[in-house]
Amino acid sequence: MTPNTNNTNNTINNNNKNTKSTASTENYTRPAVEGPVVALAGGVGAARLLRGLVATVPPAQVVAIVNTGDDREFYGVHVSPDLDIVSYSLAGVVDPEKGYGLENDTFQLVDTLDALGHESWFRLGDRDYARCLHRTLRLREGAGLAQISDELRRDLGLATRLLPMSDDPCPTLVELSDGRCLHFEEYLIREGSPDDVKRVDLAAARAARPAPGVLEAIEQARTIVICPSNPVVSIGPILAVPGIREALVRAAAPVVAISPIVGGAPIKGPADRLLRGIGREVSALGVAEMYRGLADAFVLDAVDAALTPEIEGLGMRARAIDTLMKSPAIAAEVARTALTLAAEAAAGEPR
Repeated sequence: MTPNTNNTNNTINNNNKNTKSTASTENYTRPAVEGPVVALAGGVGAARLLRGLVATVPPAQVVAIVNTGDDREFYGVHVSPDLDIVSYSLAGVVDPEKGYGLENDTFQLVDTLDALGHESWFRLGDRDYARCLHRTLRLREGAGLAQISDELRRDLGLATRLLPMSDDPCPTLVELSDGRCLHFEEYLIREGSPDDVKRVDLAAARAARPAPGVLEAIEQARTIVICPSNPVVSIGPILAVPGIREALVRAAAPVVAISPIVGGAPIKGPADRLLRGIGREVSALGVAEMYRGLADAFVLDAVDAALTPEIEGLGMRARAIDTLMKSPAIAAEVARTALTLAAEAAAGEPR
């Protein structure tokens, strides 16, 4: 793959050539009240918010469009980290300490491979491996990732639909100042998320197609939520897939985003290093600027309340609350606030 020289900022912000306030919607019908709540999701922050969302909205009325830029083959199987984090969290079977993987899983397979001299930096549990093997076998049979993801979520008893952003391979690559270009999982886990990020390459996502059902879900949505996920490598790849950003801009539904940055630092993960690497401010305001032209409303943490006027100056309705989802009750309150704020924005109510 030849790295694309365009900076990730251009994919996410698109230089504000189109905004929801000016986009034509005359060919779109405002969604019915029973339309789905559509969430753009990736990582642990999204999984926590989604658990709050399905406690607020009937789970069958929620559709998650999930990042697949982290997908990679490990130990001969296709691993979809974000799809698995979201599905395990919604099913209540995720490892609560790590926020990913299956609770009480064993690691005999990876430990045996390690003893035999193989790389084992990606700790994939045994039961997790079995589910990834199912995904791999079905892919070899010709099934698409969207179809397989639906099979796996049904097996977990989930009513919420989980759609990969694309059925096509979309690896996110991180280029470091020393010239190395790493798959995101290599950057995150094997290398420990170093600070010397030079560029994030979303070329594969820009060459992909939306998975079946993605554009239809956006068009039919009653509310669209951008989860508090890493804006560079979780939301950025979703927006980079041709047609998805455009569908969000055209959508009749209001779009509300939730900041993953609190007090100038990420709640979890390397968002600060990646934001700096693409020349963005590490703050709730910096994230809001990335979603300018997409989001009608923005939820930020109470510690960043002083940024509210500046965020509203970007054309978004903003509200500051406790966004540290340390309990299911707080997650549900964040979800309720986001939905309420989106409804107020759609109705044009005074701030």
